[in-house]
Amino acid sequence: MLQSPPGLLIRDLRQGFQTRFGWTEVLTDIDLHIHEGEFFCLVGPSGCGKSTLLNLIAGFLPPTSGVVQLDGEVLKRPGNNRVVVFQDVHNSLFPWMSVRDNVEFGLKMLRLTAVERSRRVDELLDLVRLREHDTKFPDELSGGMKQRVQIARALAIKPKILLMDEPFGSLDAQTRQSMQTELLRIWQQAKTTVVFITHDIMESVVLADRIGVMNRGPGSRIIEILNADLPRPRTIKDERFRSLVSKIEGLLGLENGHG
Repeated sequence: MLQSPPGLLIRDLRQGFQTRFGWTEVLTDIDLHIHEGEFFCLVGPSGCGKSTLLNLIAGFLPPTSGVVQLDGEVLKRPGNNRVVVFQDVHNSLFPWMSVRDNVEFGLKMLRLTAVERSRRVDELLDLVRLREHDTKFPDELSGGMKQRVQIARALAIKPKILLMDEPFGSLDAQTRQSMQTELLRIWQQAKTTVVFITHDIMESVVLADRIGVMNRGPGSRIIEILNADLPRPRTIKDERFRSLVSKIEGLLGLENGHG
């Protein structure tokens, strides 16, 4: 029996649902291997099934057919080895809890001692640069700070994969750019695998090690996986950056019938 490679492995994945008008295929023929510690972006048009694929990885949905594995283990339900960071920062944090208490919440579920929890929270608040704001409540924070709290809370239980569903979509352009820089710094220190969904092509090129490009549905699939083999920090002034953006635009344009 062949041993599965480490990391996230998706094979022959299909997802669909029955309606009164017949069967609707959301995703078809998804085959993907995301390596341990990789920053992987999924980019594609709105409604192409990116969030559905993320929910399948998270274990929120069972696949119609195919398999999702993490380090050889078939994923059939949510687990502490995968944590989702959502776009809606305003409703994702507990408003009655301080920054510290929000980050500590998952650790209490793991029944760690108070000393262990305090040490871990301090590490995470230092990591996301919010130590001096630990007693504040969510409504006292900016959008970017709330998102950093959400990332710290997600990393608290030391998941193998951080699943991010357009986490910066609700932020203004300047804050979004700042958060991209912060996320890369946090990822490089935490060494956690990241699967990041976005419809913003430039964001995917700024962030990713590899980029999976999805076509428009129904029956969406990953039409190409591109290596973003560029030094960080990345800038649009780099011809290789612009070339990769243009290639993704071309793929999406052709798939959308405009190429």
